[in-house]
Amino acid sequence: MPTNFAQGLNQDARAEVVDLLNANLVNTISLTLAVKQAHWNLKGPGFIGVHELLDDVADRLREAADTMAERAVILGGHAKGTVEFAAEKATLDAYPLEESDIEVHVKELKARFMELGHALREAIEVAEKAGDEDTADLFTEVSRTVDKDAWFIGANAKAA
Repeated sequence: MPTNFAQGLNQDARAEVVDLLNANLVNTISLTLAVKQAHWNLKGPGFIGVHELLDDVADRLREAADTMAERAVILGGHAKGTVEFAAEKATLDAYPLEESDIEVHVKELKARFMELGHALREAIEVAEKAGDEDTADLFTEVSRTVDKDAWFIGANAKAA
């Protein structure tokens, strides 16, 4: 591993947490691209509000990805965030490419945000068990943002 800039964690813990950061990084990159896919293609009632919301959501996801990538490097690892690596390693379902219905986009995005939020909460526990409270805190911060964006997006669904 490259230089470690965070003392107090053993090599095994750092390697485990770097892998965890990269696993969540690739899912965040995947979700960011799904958000942009929806942003570009959605049509229907409420278009402009959701269209503009998704730009803000993508910005927050990019910021979260940047924070996770930087933490991986701080811990002496490598950030693995190319689109090719993300496509190979992301665990989120592939996003529909030829969808335009705003309701379908809202449903698809909400589901992926909920899945990422769940994975982030699991990552909090793993980071805590590894003794890296700072990374656990990072995952906590990102999970709050992801949960909030799930709400912002999901609130656009028609009531059943």
